[in-house]
Amino acid sequence: MTTNEGITPPDTSFHRDGDFYLPTARTRGPWDPDSLHGRVIAGLLMYEVERLHLDPAFQVARLTVDMFRVAPMRPVTAVTSVVRDGNRIRVADASLRLEDGMEIARASVVMLRRAAAPEGNVWAPPLWDVPHPDTLPPPPPPPAQFGPAAWETRAITGQMAFANSGPPVQKRMWVRDNMNFVDDERPSPLVRAALVSDFANPFANSGDRGLNYVNADASLYLHRNPAGEWIGMEVAAHLASEGIAIGECVLYDMDGPFGRSTVCAVANQRRQ
Repeated sequence: MTTNEGITPPDTSFHRDGDFYLPTARTRGPWDPDSLHGRVIAGLLMYEVERLHLDPAFQVARLTVDMFRVAPMRPVTAVTSVVRDGNRIRVADASLRLEDGMEIARASVVMLRRAAAPEGNVWAPPLWDVPHPDTLPPPPPPPAQFGPAAWETRAITGQMAFANSGPPVQKRMWVRDNMNFVDDERPSPLVRAALVSDFANPFANSGDRGLNYVNADASLYLHRNPAGEWIGMEVAAHLASEGIAIGECVLYDMDGPFGRSTVCAVANQRRQ
């Protein structure tokens, strides 16, 4: 098996090498240049479950990713299993591991069988009435040394930033992933949603002094798959006390809301 040293093409996140996935420079996280971004951890675990265990009759309704260890920029493999295969519910587990078998993250995926909606009316929030992303100005480009950005954003209200988010306001934005995910494969709708789920931490838990919480998990709830490449995010909640925070975002596409993402996070006292 080869390593990822010197592999930095700007158009993909991972290369497949047998059972292992080799990360490229586009998978680096914001806290440590030698660690994987939480977004690609969630994306890769969803990718493997979708590839091996998804039945078209079922909808992925929940993805929960536990990120309990710093994930180094090294080849990783995903070990998956179906722990429940029922008539209306299917549950799969996935574990992300290094070459020596050390587990660095794990996921649980709940899939529910699609069916006709029951009769009756249920309260729903008002429509998300925001400008189309093509009508909004792009943010300043990242520094040249970082190369092409793995994703792009369009701020609707507030800002999306790790360093300084300006005055605390409710934030809304569009985000679109720019990269292939594995080799020349574009991310599927489910992988796109998983990639965005980790953004609930910087988006909901950052304030006027930047992002000072690091999330330990990301939970994605879906009632349908997103359509198109742009995904909208709106902060629904930020709750915090004693260094523990919960952030929640509603997720949209051009047709309206399709799910929510929630994270729990801890104050990052070691951040420089």
